[in-house]
Amino acid sequence: MKSVEAKVTKSLPHRSKVPTCDNSGAKVVRVISVKGAKTVKGRFPTAKLGDLVLVSVIKGTPAMRKQVVSAIIVRQKQPYRRPDGTHVCFESNACIILKDDKGTPKGTIFKGPIAKEAAVRWPKISKVASIVL
Repeated sequence: MKSVEAKVTKSLPHRSKVPTCDNSGAKVVRVISVKGAKTVKGRFPTAKLGDLVLVSVIKGTPAMRKQVVSAIIVRQKQPYRRPDGTHVCFESNACIILKDDKGTPKGTIFKGPIAKEAAVRWPKISKVASIVL
């Protein structure tokens, strides 16, 4: 797992609902915790683009519902700044469900674009992605 070069703004707080963009069987998930988040006492963790998060499946197939799985945030609405000075934002938030914590995606098809920062940080995602922005 590499570090992200861009200055990404944290935009997805604890308990936020995020749609998935893969064919793993989950449609909407809720963020439970953020792996590696460091906060002060009493503050809820917040996720950003490329973060590994623990999520609970809210909507999806009956086999996937009510499961706690790992996911990676691949799109966010909140604008962030890249080192070349451009500001990037997407139309929607989105995540990808993982098989394990090493970054292997559960789905085989990703709908929509995936941010370059997430693809660089998790190389197994960039192999499956069709569009990387």
